[in-house]
Amino acid sequence: MGPLRSVVLAGGGTGGHIYPLLAFADCLRRHDPGVRITCLGTPKGMENELIPPHGYDLRQIPAYQLPRSVNMNLVRTPGRMWTAARAAGKVIDEVRADAVVGFGGYVSVPAYLAAWRRELPMVIHEVNVPPGVANRLGMKFTKNIAVGFPHQPSQAESLRDATVVGVPLRRSIATLDRYALRNAARAHFGLRPDLPVLFVAGGSSGARSINLAVSGAAKELARNGVQVLHVMGARNEPVPIPTDLPVPYVTLPYLSEMELGYAAADLMLARGGAMTVAEVAAIGLPTIYVPYPHSNQEQKRNALPVVEAGGGVLVDDAELTPDWLERTVIPLIRDPQRLYAMGASAAAYGRRDGDEALRSFVLEAVAR
Repeated sequence: MGPLRSVVLAGGGTGGHIYPLLAFADCLRRHDPGVRITCLGTPKGMENELIPPHGYDLRQIPAYQLPRSVNMNLVRTPGRMWTAARAAGKVIDEVRADAVVGFGGYVSVPAYLAAWRRELPMVIHEVNVPPGVANRLGMKFTKNIAVGFPHQPSQAESLRDATVVGVPLRRSIATLDRYALRNAARAHFGLRPDLPVLFVAGGSSGARSINLAVSGAAKELARNGVQVLHVMGARNEPVPIPTDLPVPYVTLPYLSEMELGYAAADLMLARGGAMTVAEVAAIGLPTIYVPYPHSNQEQKRNALPVVEAGGGVLVDDAELTPDWLERTVIPLIRDPQRLYAMGASAAAYGRRDGDEALRSFVLEAVAR
C-alpha cells in the first residue's frame, strides 16, 4: 500500500476540468484498486452527468462564482465561501483524505480552503494561461503546482515554478493507435475506407461559425472526394447540409467516444480548448485550430505551440469561410506525406503519460 489511501479530487463545471480528473482517478485506481477516491462537485455542474457513471463517489457541496480578481480580501469576506469550505472539510474529514488534488472550477476553492486549514497536502493541476480564478486562489496556499503544457511556465508568472506533467487523458485516447483502428472507425460511422476524412468538432458551445463554414464548403469538399464526419455540438442549432452529395457527410449532435472520431480522421477541424489540444497532439492528429474568439485568447495560446512545432494550422474565427476551407483543406487532406509529417510533429509535442506523471507528482507532494 502506497502513502495514498484516500484522496479528494475537486474539479467541475466544464469538461476541461472533469475529464482530466476522471483520467487521473482511473490512473490511481489502476495502481491501487483499494484507494478511496472521493470527488467534489456542485449541484449544477456537468460533473453530475460524468462522474457517477464512471463509478466514483461524488459529493455535492455549495460553490459560488468568484469575482475575476484574486486577493486575500476575497477569502476573508464572504461568509458563504466559508460555508462551502466547511462542507468540503466535512467530506475531507469523513474520508480521512491524505491529499486534495484540484483541477479548477468553482468547486475547487472550498476544497483548497479546507485543505489549507487542515495543513493537508494539496496539488493543483492547471491547463490554461492565465490560470483560472479558482486555481489562482488555490496557488496562494500551496507550491505544488502541476501544468499540462510546456509553454505555461514561461507565459504566466504564477506558473513560473510549476512542474510540467502533461494532461491526464482517458485511456481510450492515451492508448489509441489511429491507423490500426481506422477502418473499423470509418465503418462505425458509415464512411468509406478509401477516401480521406475531415473530422469536425467545435465543442458544445461556440461552434456555430465552424458549422456554417463547413456546411458551406460541403459541396466542394465532396466534389473533391473529401468525406466529412461533423459533430455539430449538442447546444448548437443544427445547420442544413446539402443532400445528394457524391461522398458521405455524416452529422452527429454529440460524440462521447471521441477516440473513434480521431481514428476515422485524416485531418481535424476544431477549437483550441486545452483538452482538445492535449488529445489531438498526443495521438498525432493533424488539426486546423479555430480558437474561440470571445475569451481572453487562451485557446489561441493553447494551440499556437503545436502549430509552431509543425503539428497544425491556425486560423482566426473571422477568417474561417467556406472559401478558406476549400482552399486549405482540399490540397492538405490529399497530401498524405504532409499529413504524416504534421502528425509526427504533433505527436512529438504532445504526451500520453499525463496521468502517470501527475500521480508521481502527487505522491512526492504527499511524501514531503
